[in-house]
Amino acid sequence: MISLKKYLDEAHAGPSQHGKTNAAELLPATIAAYRSALREMGNCSLDACPALGEGLKQGLDKLGENLASDISREAVETTGKNVQEQLRDWGRRTARHFQKQTGEVKEILIVMARTAESVGERDQRCAKQIHEVTARLRRIANLEDLTQIRASIEKSAGELKTSIDKMAAEGKAAIEQLRVEVSSYQAKLEEAESVASRDSLTGLRTRLWVETQIERLIQLRLPLCVAILDMDDFKQVNDKYGHVTGDDLLKQFAAELKSACRSSDITGRWGGDEFIILLDCALAEARAQTDRLRQWVCGDYTVQVPTGPVKLRVDASIGLAEHIPNETVRELIARADADMYEHKAASRAHGGRN
Repeated sequence: MISLKKYLDEAHAGPSQHGKTNAAELLPATIAAYRSALREMGNCSLDACPALGEGLKQGLDKLGENLASDISREAVETTGKNVQEQLRDWGRRTARHFQKQTGEVKEILIVMARTAESVGERDQRCAKQIHEVTARLRRIANLEDLTQIRASIEKSAGELKTSIDKMAAEGKAAIEQLRVEVSSYQAKLEEAESVASRDSLTGLRTRLWVETQIERLIQLRLPLCVAILDMDDFKQVNDKYGHVTGDDLLKQFAAELKSACRSSDITGRWGGDEFIILLDCALAEARAQTDRLRQWVCGDYTVQVPTGPVKLRVDASIGLAEHIPNETVRELIARADADMYEHKAASRAHGGRN
């Protein structure tokens, strides 16, 4: 932010001397770099905490858009303060989120420790009873009256059986209690993991979860193609109708995309208006599938605005890449992303859909 203020001051001061680059010429590039940094901060927040990162990402994206439309010292200072406030708030909420998850795991460990302690106490009681019976049996061995010996043995055997039965019943109850408690917390943790793996806006899988699945499929050496899908001119929707309408359109588009994909496909939100699809097939079949997807998900959508329903035409550019041996996740996605931008450039050049 200090550099931005410096450029603003120098830009208003006029051209620099000695033929050096004018600060006014560098200012747009500096602003663009700062906006890019804000976007990456938002993407990193999604990776760090998918359950809470979406809110921070949207907030930072909005600040970046505002800064692009108003390049002034006051706007820069306000943006800096807002960024700091959003980061602090997100940090506190993220800390509470992970603290809660840690607390659940801690409770599981406490339950297991208490159960183990109760089992130990039970074993000590039963061991003491068995020791007393054993001592009584030793004393019986010294008796000479057979009738008395028989009566003592029967009594000792009954006490021993009672102790063993009690030990077995208490052990079964303790294990059952532990099983119920662990199952309850396991369900909670699985639910938390499921929530964390889902994009909070669209319900599709998160970027981090999708990357994990790509790594898994690569390790299994299964056929894999990655499709990157980008909604064309989505920024114009946000600029004209606002982010609430934009979010509504994203949710509708994501629902159509999920519905049009096969049950074996993995769909996720890559970030902003970009989506990703994992297809477990070779390139030719994947290309046929993405062509079908374009026909199904592109078209007219209806969104609600304050003045009533509005029909919007939605098109998308799709890039596709098939995994090749020894290729990393980053390299595979980069090829799909590059292919998507080629299609987008071609579509713009022809003034229509790609």
